[in-house]
Amino acid sequence: MQRMQHFPTNNWAVCNNVQQLYDLSPLQPMPVVYRGQRFNTLNNDFKLSKYKPRQGIRLARTFRPASASASASDGDRKSTASDLRRILESPGIHQGPACFDALSAMLVQQAAFQYCFTSGFSISAARLGLPDVGLISYGEMVDQGHKITDAVSIPVIGDADNGYGNAMNVKRTLKGYIKAGFAGIILEDQVSPKACGHTLGRKVVPIDEAVMRIKAAVDARKETGLDIVIVARTDSRQAVSLDEALRRSQAFADAGADVLFIDALTSTDEMKAFCQISPLVPKMVTILFP
Repeated sequence: MQRMQHFPTNNWAVCNNVQQLYDLSPLQPMPVVYRGQRFNTLNNDFKLSKYKPRQGIRLARTFRPASASASASDGDRKSTASDLRRILESPGIHQGPACFDALSAMLVQQAAFQYCFTSGFSISAARLGLPDVGLISYGEMVDQGHKITDAVSIPVIGDADNGYGNAMNVKRTLKGYIKAGFAGIILEDQVSPKACGHTLGRKVVPIDEAVMRIKAAVDARKETGLDIVIVARTDSRQAVSLDEALRRSQAFADAGADVLFIDALTSTDEMKAFCQISPLVPKMVTILFP
């Protein structure tokens, strides 16, 4: 448990309840909900308070791990994506730590988290010893994804950066991520080469091109006949404005995205505004440990 205080270095929370996301603050190391308010998550009632490392691990152990097989056969991929959808449909805040290789994913699962996601930043650092500036390739991310999904039975959401090209590349990327065993895929609207989401100076493609990426992903999913959760991320909050980020999020929802994510929101008020966009669509936020 003491090791987990330092690993992994960032954490994502998916929320499908507006009030719970209202109470998240990017200035706090972990999510909080209204103090003292009880809510039900997978039939386990408990309270969440401001995160403290050991307390957070104990709370994490109340979550029920997904039951999908670790194999990446077609049937198991469908089951894993279904497990992720069940998590998204259940009430509460669902924390999913980052992983970057098979061992880190196994540690997340051993800590009894319901799901995890791959961090492009961390994979680039661990695999190449290079920063997250668009240097790692689609092939390297898929190869790493195979190793990660083979090692665990919980759903894994794969970071696919900007899809590694245009809409046709996005279709190939999504199909490759399904074959790698991912339960979900994160697609963003940055230009190429992209930059880490925690840096300044990022640039985004025009909104029409960004929406086309999501539509291409939805089309590719239909073509495979297999399921994968599509997480649509926009970096336009920092690159353009909050209004533009909200406009893109609504467009992504209309295009068929399953989860919406605005990177680098700066206040609770901005999160409240985000919650008003397609309120029935789950929202994702990223939170860094200090």
